[in-house]
Amino acid sequence: MTRLLAIMARLRDPQGGCPWDLKQDFASIVPHTLEEAYEVADAIERGDWEGLPGELGDLLFQVVFYAQLGKEKQWFDFEEVARRISDKLERRHPHVFAEAQIPEAELKANWEATKSAERADKGEHSLLDDIPRAMPALTRAVKIQKRVASVGFDWDSLGPVVGKVHEEVDEVLEEAHQLVVDQEKLTEEVGDLLFAVTNLARHLQVNPEQALRRANDKFDRRFRGVERLAAESGRELDAHSLAQLEAYWQRVKEQE
Repeated sequence: MTRLLAIMARLRDPQGGCPWDLKQDFASIVPHTLEEAYEVADAIERGDWEGLPGELGDLLFQVVFYAQLGKEKQWFDFEEVARRISDKLERRHPHVFAEAQIPEAELKANWEATKSAERADKGEHSLLDDIPRAMPALTRAVKIQKRVASVGFDWDSLGPVVGKVHEEVDEVLEEAHQLVVDQEKLTEEVGDLLFAVTNLARHLQVNPEQALRRANDKFDRRFRGVERLAAESGRELDAHSLAQLEAYWQRVKEQE
């Protein structure tokens, strides 16, 4: 860790540092941070345990980069970053670090109560105040739904959840079938449908972000199979009818 921090400081040294690193600021490296986080997730999903340490190192470097920028501004440094997460983990796990006797069934409630107190200390009054707007939309939807469910604002059975999905589908179709479609209204209705489907996934204990990534990968794999079969026919892809492409699709599914 000491070596990594020293390397980061050297990269940002105005005298002899890396020109690219010297040009960066907090905002400019955010896209790289998100990319590295997704690469970690991808390695885990593929079971690439050999490559995972490298991907985790790339992600750790992002934290080190932010810490170096903070140090240069005299706002914070890596030690402060580590101290804050250490304090938070100890505070949120009194049953481990403070020898508090908390029954396992009450751990989640205690966790939420601690987070609520932390939000109050920061002047945040809504349950939703600390949920980042920049989160991927599906992930943020789940976070919002879980947060409000923690205070009882949630259905306690699957039926109403499924019913809400059907209701939102009907509203999307109703808007789509208007003589003059209001695109803004249609977008709102589709958003409501996606939020309802996300809620259904949550009730089924399925991570919708992960489920959609898998669906993307499956479609990607099968469409590549369609492309292969089309190439074997000797004709360009766009020279096939939809029915012919669908037949290829079904063949690929059967082969799987």
